[in-house]
Amino acid sequence: MIWVCPLSKVEATVASSQAERLLSLLAPGTAMVRPAAIAEQNHLWLSLHDIAEPQEGMTLPGRAHMRTLIDFAQSWDRAKPLVINCYAGISRSTASAYIIAAALQPSRDELELAQTLRLKSPSATPNPRLIALADEMLGRRGRMVDAVRSIGRGADAFEGVPFSLDVGR
Repeated sequence: MIWVCPLSKVEATVASSQAERLLSLLAPGTAMVRPAAIAEQNHLWLSLHDIAEPQEGMTLPGRAHMRTLIDFAQSWDRAKPLVINCYAGISRSTASAYIIAAALQPSRDELELAQTLRLKSPSATPNPRLIALADEMLGRRGRMVDAVRSIGRGADAFEGVPFSLDVGR
């Protein structure tokens, strides 16, 4: 099971889900304290901005970020939940949940997965750059990009409400 939440809800989400792994996608310089329940080797912290195009002074998500994210996901045994957070729990984290679900379930339909994401999180607005990188790396031939585009922008929100996404075992 994957749990997605904003930075402000990491500690509570890790505790309530009994997660042992954590993926954090935060802008460089964002302060975060790793919950005590998460061992250092089970916490992947990717330092990147929530942007889709290059911007001066900002870290654009790149192929190295995506390779690290997919490798982290594929090393997860799924015995205990994985929590994914970004600052608001709306863009980078929802994109990562979608990507991880697609990577771990290669036969899962991209559109069904995107629609499930929308049902679980009305505010989800997956970062298009992360989705495009994963689509290419996973050999999905544009289907991930098209599926996420089809669900459109999520509802306006300051931060997302924590939600779970089933990825099987």
